[in-house]
Amino acid sequence: MAPVSILLNLLWIVLGGLWMAAGWVIAGIIMAITIIGLPWAKAAFTIAGYTLLPFGQKAVRRDSLTGQQDIGTGPLGLIGNLIWLVLAGWWLALGHLVTAVVLAVTIIGIPFAWAHLKLAGIALWPIGREIVPI
Repeated sequence: MAPVSILLNLLWIVLGGLWMAAGWVIAGIIMAITIIGLPWAKAAFTIAGYTLLPFGQKAVRRDSLTGQQDIGTGPLGLIGNLIWLVLAGWWLALGHLVTAVVLAVTIIGIPFAWAHLKLAGIALWPIGREIVPI
């Protein structure tokens, strides 16, 4: 990881990244407890790691990365994402949006606000995403 990414990630953790990553972990734990929610738990834990350290990485659709569809990027992934949206996606997206608005008030917070807006979009539709280094 580049030194700039390390610095940005440290600032990110202080400026809202830690509490939003905790939100993703809580969502993943709740999904894992239900047993039936294990596919959502895996996606939540993957995005939690990305939410904790987003600089130097990016989220991409798995089918664009591998060149072929799988369960998470096909019709079952669509159904899974719709269920996720109703159960947990909307409140995680709302948390990212609120944090982005608070950070956008300051000049130094604008890049972090932009990262939270990207994560808000991912919060609505996380299944079928893969985290890759830039």
